[in-house]
Amino acid sequence: MYAQLVKTDSTHVRGLDEMSAEERAFQERIDRGEKIEPKEWMPEGYRKTLIRQIGQHAHSEIVGQLPEGNWITRAPTLERKTILLAKVQDEAGHGLYLYCAAETLGVSRDELMELLHAGKMKYSSIFNYPTLTWADMGAVGWLVDGAAIMNQVPLQRTSYGPYSRAMIRICKEESFHQRQGYDIMMTMARGTPAQKHMAQDALNRFWYPALMMFGPSDKDSVHSAQSMAWKIKMNTNDELRQKFVDQTVPQAEHLGLTVPDENLRWNEEKGGYDFSEPDWSEFFEVIAGNGPCNRERLGARVKAWEDGAWFRDGLKAHADKAARRPAMAIAAE
Repeated sequence: MYAQLVKTDSTHVRGLDEMSAEERAFQERIDRGEKIEPKEWMPEGYRKTLIRQIGQHAHSEIVGQLPEGNWITRAPTLERKTILLAKVQDEAGHGLYLYCAAETLGVSRDELMELLHAGKMKYSSIFNYPTLTWADMGAVGWLVDGAAIMNQVPLQRTSYGPYSRAMIRICKEESFHQRQGYDIMMTMARGTPAQKHMAQDALNRFWYPALMMFGPSDKDSVHSAQSMAWKIKMNTNDELRQKFVDQTVPQAEHLGLTVPDENLRWNEEKGGYDFSEPDWSEFFEVIAGNGPCNRERLGARVKAWEDGAWFRDGLKAHADKAARRPAMAIAAE
């Protein structure tokens, strides 16, 4: 998933005895595994948290097209170009599914865009890093989409119905994206020494930013407990990060590449790898808007929104005219 630092307006989970009768009935439904649908009662904190999470997720899908779109005209073969085009198109579709899910919570797409452009709603930190070589397209697909899948598959069981259902299709397509990235890395790793060097360099640059995608360590993630109690979030940040490392390290070994972590080693006792923490000061700097590409990414989105205003206005005018036709026909009679 591409949502990080999602606030819940609460830093602790209230017990049933601290809740109103409506809140208690709602929490009991969540605990039974029932889905919450748009027109049903929900606590305001639940609704706001979902808007933040789904909105950030949608923005990440849309902004995430930018580093990949940069390589469409420079893909090494026609086959690679068509695959990358299909992937970018998928990301646009994911954003639309998620904006639609957010709209069921009473927020408009225009409002979400205004929050993004004003810097009041974030997107995933990973998209503020540049894609310098074609190998980066492999690293993005393998690592970034791999991390997204690790987070998104459990969200198919999230408590909010429209979000849960959107994730089912998104996860199927993200699986293709991850395989596409790994295939690029495999081709590069088995190519010339220069190509293998490019693959290793891409892994070196994207490894820690990919680990940051899961959000800060559990001890510093004060809002996770409430999100998990509401089953908006299904796993802790550290659980997902551990699963990602355990899955990805053997894949890197198969490629003949080295994960850039001197402390990486298998821990037989816990049945997983020990690994170094990312530089969280870098993470918070990027989240604050001071990453390598923050201004470029946001500027591109604002420009696209402003340049497309005429088209949105035309669609609205057409819809308004179509809505008036039945009334005009009745009046003519």
